[in-house]
Amino acid sequence: MDQLLPFISEVGFPIIVTLYLLYRIETKLDAVVQSIVSLPERLKRIE
Repeated sequence: MDQLLPFISEVGFPIIVTLYLLYRIETKLDAVVQSIVSLPERLKRIE
């Protein structure tokens, strides 16, 4: 048990940070994809 707690704190924190950053990147990538999808329609309206 004494060895398990430091292992969880050493591994758990980077995992939580990684998951949080992946979630943030995913939401921003969704916005980029939506912009790319709507780009042809916007370009047609400009012409």
